Amino acid sequence: MIRLARRGARKQPHYRIVVIEKARARNGRPVEVVGTYNPRTNPASVELKRDRVEYWVSKGAQMSERVNKLFSKPAPAPASAGSAA
Repeated sequence: MIRLARRGARKQPHYRIVVIEKARARNGRPVEVVGTYNPRTNPASVELKRDRVEYWVSKGAQMSERVNKLFSKPAPAPASAGSAA
């Protein structure tokens, strides 16, 4: 399963996007960390290794509802250094 594992202090959530066996605890030992999600930034920052997520989905891993929403958003275009005015 591909789901969120919570990190960070109280009232300061920061999440890792992990591949983990479904029966394990939320913050149990993952098989692989495939990204991060920080909802506290504006807009929320998402870093995903899309190729690894696609690999695990091809092997039968299911995404949680929240991870599926994060993955379905288009990847941000890299900012070019010369466009600042």
